[in-house]
Amino acid sequence: MSGRIAAVAALAGLALAGAGLAADTGQPAPPMATELKPLSDFQSIANRKQRSLALFAEVGKVIQHPRCLNCHPVGERPTQTDAMQPHMPLVVRGDGGIGAAGLRCTTCHHDRNFDPAGVPGNPKWHLAPEEMAWAGKSLGAICEQIKDRKRNGGLAMPELIRHMAEDELVGWGWHPGGKRTPAPGTQAQFGALFKAWAESGAHCPPA
Repeated sequence: MSGRIAAVAALAGLALAGAGLAADTGQPAPPMATELKPLSDFQSIANRKQRSLALFAEVGKVIQHPRCLNCHPVGERPTQTDAMQPHMPLVVRGDGGIGAAGLRCTTCHHDRNFDPAGVPGNPKWHLAPEEMAWAGKSLGAICEQIKDRKRNGGLAMPELIRHMAEDELVGWGWHPGGKRTPAPGTQAQFGALFKAWAESGAHCPPA
């Protein structure tokens, strides 16, 4: 059996679902939402700050979903499954979030989901930069982090809006394949809510 086939076989358990602890922090994983409210539901909130806070709470249903948090881990090791378990086999972030030399993410994760083995895939598969670690943090702390260009990959707000609404790796969260639970709503809904949050003042809940 080749090294690549063996690695894919070792990852066959990626599709397992469950409820548990966020591996990096020992804190309970956030509950998984199954849907997003439409943008129209927030138009009746007259107070601009309150509308902004309500919008980010809705955005948080995606940001704090395992499909996002697994790729925004604290530390060097990603997590996997709905239960956010430590990645098996043991892998590390490596330079640029693409894995260590000799065991890159693309060794097992190809340009599309390989559902027979339960292995997810996307052409851009990699971890978020370490300064963008979200796992185990409050929604308010994540919000402040997203707005801080020193901790969000240097993205200005227009770039953040495009990233959330259009990036294909972000979009994978709604098409994860296997038995993985998709992020709630659609990427288009998420992008519209995120844009509306930015346009309403980008207010953050308390950290």
